[in-house]
Amino acid sequence: MPSRIEDYAMVGDLQTAALIGADGSAEWLCFPRFDSPACFAALLGDDSNGRWKIAPTSGGRPAKRSYRGHTLVLETEWETPDGAVRVVDCMPPRGAAPDLVRVVEGLRGQVALTSELRIRFDYGHIAPWITIEGREVCAVAGPDALWLRASAPHEEREGEILSRFTVSEGERIPFVLTWSSSYGGRPVAIDGLQAVDDTERFWLDWAGGIGYEGRWQDAVYRSLLTLKGLTYEPSGGIVAAATTSLPETLGSSRNWDYRYCWLRDSAFTLGALLGAGLLEEARAWQQWMLRAVAGDPTDAQIMYAIDGARRLPEYEVPWLPGYEGASPVRVGNDAAGQVQGDVPGEVLGAAHVGRAAGIVPMERGWELQRWLAGRLEEAWKSPDNGIWESRGARQHFVYSKVMCWVAFHSLVMGVERFGLEGPVDHWRAVRDEIHDDVLQKGYDDERGTFTQAYGSKALDACALLIPRVGFLPYDDERVVSTVETIRNELTEDGLVLRYRTDESDDGLSGREGSFLICSFWMVNALWGIGRRSEAEELFERLLALRNDVGLLSEEYDTRAQRLVGNFPQAFTHLALVNCAIQLSKGGDNSAARE
Repeated sequence: MPSRIEDYAMVGDLQTAALIGADGSAEWLCFPRFDSPACFAALLGDDSNGRWKIAPTSGGRPAKRSYRGHTLVLETEWETPDGAVRVVDCMPPRGAAPDLVRVVEGLRGQVALTSELRIRFDYGHIAPWITIEGREVCAVAGPDALWLRASAPHEEREGEILSRFTVSEGERIPFVLTWSSSYGGRPVAIDGLQAVDDTERFWLDWAGGIGYEGRWQDAVYRSLLTLKGLTYEPSGGIVAAATTSLPETLGSSRNWDYRYCWLRDSAFTLGALLGAGLLEEARAWQQWMLRAVAGDPTDAQIMYAIDGARRLPEYEVPWLPGYEGASPVRVGNDAAGQVQGDVPGEVLGAAHVGRAAGIVPMERGWELQRWLAGRLEEAWKSPDNGIWESRGARQHFVYSKVMCWVAFHSLVMGVERFGLEGPVDHWRAVRDEIHDDVLQKGYDDERGTFTQAYGSKALDACALLIPRVGFLPYDDERVVSTVETIRNELTEDGLVLRYRTDESDDGLSGREGSFLICSFWMVNALWGIGRRSEAEELFERLLALRNDVGLLSEEYDTRAQRLVGNFPQAFTHLALVNCAIQLSKGGDNSAARE
């Protein structure tokens, strides 16, 4: 069985990532990109689906593990009766080919270790041909090849590559696993020891550019390092998570592929990056976003592949049983074809945030934004699938309408603040029409709260964002009442749900855990309405849910008291950063879009 989700750490090279358990087993790895088929898929099955474990032969849990400072270099240490040993894991910045480097270091005494490498291409399905030539191993199947190089001896046993060796105090033994196309020939060998030093230096240099100096520096730095690690550097896109199909509820079918880029993340991501002084990353993300939606605005999607590709067909992988039996395992995401009315607002709002921060948009950026506005003039009146990608009937979701208001408000601000050209009087009229419509149809006067959809009694955590996007001020009584209602009625053990699955027709069965980003939204909302001590108390509680190396998934199951959902989750970590920035500002409650 795979480890608990919170037992994993991530290493990456800005094009893909590996998840390594606390027991020293790498159980998820997609080469050469985040969205490539996995060659280690034990995370969604068992050891037979591919993994690479390096640990003392005597067994036992590690004594400790941590990242090396502000880096994605992972260190795991064991204490054994014969001595102590450390395994250092990293993925060096991409050279000619992607590498996973694992270095075994002797700390004390003499320790026997075993490396167990089982390669299974195509999401744990295809066993490769294996050739061993001295200290080099080549595994080939279809278009993929993996090369293992180490000073330790290798042997093949029932499709597994075993290396048994002993490390003494002061000794360092590197293992390097390199991907190449099967038809591309032998990749150039790298020096594993030098690769660790180069990787550490790269991350320390990058982290040196972070501008946050508030009270929660360690948490913010780790979250920003995680966001950087989830970035596909060639395009600037940031994947929602490194994994697919980790369940939103243990044993459930709410399992989705998150190795793609959602436009909805745009404004939140820009806020986190800009707030931390990372202008280059913010600019790269905005450029990715604008390139992705370039073309006819009627063809714009809610999400794209990491390189901006549009087709993300969803299919099931039947040979994988799923994490702890949560099936089906899915690859691709049919939500790419949904209608989600908030997305144009996310794009235009993010463009406005970028302009305000001095990021120069693409040459045709304003033209694209005007096109999107033209599409929205009638589209905002139609039902959609909503921010949570409901697979039920389309509804008039309140948050979608609010973000349509944001779209036109951003255009108006582009004219008023930055002197851009456009029919500003018309945009103001549409903006005001949407505003009136939401207040008339999306607010329940009897309950004193904004609802999930027009005509619905269901609550939705998205309503916490209404003041954050500038639709109403934090001190508006409707905002205060909504925050209090959600706090009282849409929580489990103090953590916020997206919505209650038994009250909302999302087209799916089963319950789900508390969405961590929604609880971070509650932190922002409580702070905004002046309940500062409650906001900080909730923020500290959320920080306590991070695993031992500072990572968070999409959700937290308050009943099982475990992290659930895809991991690590970019949306969660950027929400953490945004909260820390807001709480560090003191008395600033200004709306994000003003």
